[in-house]
Parts: sequence; structure tokens; C-alpha cells
Amino acid sequence: MPKYLFYGSYSPQGYQGLMEEGGSARIEVSKRALGSVGGSLESFHYANGEQDFYIIVRLPDHIVSTAVTLVGNASGAFRIHAVPLLTPEEMDEAIKLKVDFQPPGD
Repeated sequence: MPKYLFYGSYSPQGYQGLMEEGGSARIEVSKRALGSVGGSLESFHYANGEQDFYIIVRLPDHIVSTAVTLVGNASGAFRIHAVPLLTPEEMDEAIKLKVDFQPPGD
């Protein structure tokens, strides 16, 4: 099952909810949400920086990943982005693909 990195930042509303519920509560909410679409939570981390959280998940495909980010972003509590993560073996497969591409100006 494909792996994704979700990262994002809380809105003022999201910070308020986080402060009321605590950080651990978000783990259970995330597990339930991901499980409802056939996915699973691998790790959940908070950060002090440009982003407030980083979450590694397994999801069936990019359609499900998009659905999860749509629901999260529509909540108004945070902005979330998804990045597909590839294994080294998947990168090897990508390297072997021949793409007919011409850079601008060539």
C-alpha cells in the first residue's frame, strides 16, 4: 500500500482545539479517519517551525489521499498537504522509464 507524508499547519481555530484536547487526542482521530478509508497511521509528529505536524500514513491510492486532504482542508482547523513517498525500489523503476521530453529552449 502506498505511503504518504502529510504535513500542515494549524489555523487559530485548530490551535485552540489542540490546546483543549491535547496532542495525543489527534492520534486517535487520525487513526479513525484513515481507517475509515482503508488506510493506517504509521507515525505522527508535532514540530516547531514552518509546519506544525508531520504524519506518515499508508493509503490505498492517490484518490484516497486527495479525499483525506480535502476533508482536512475544508475543516478550517488546519492546512494539510500530501506527498507520495517512494521506496528505493520504486525509484529504481522510475529511473528506468524513458520519457520523451524536450527542455525549454532546446
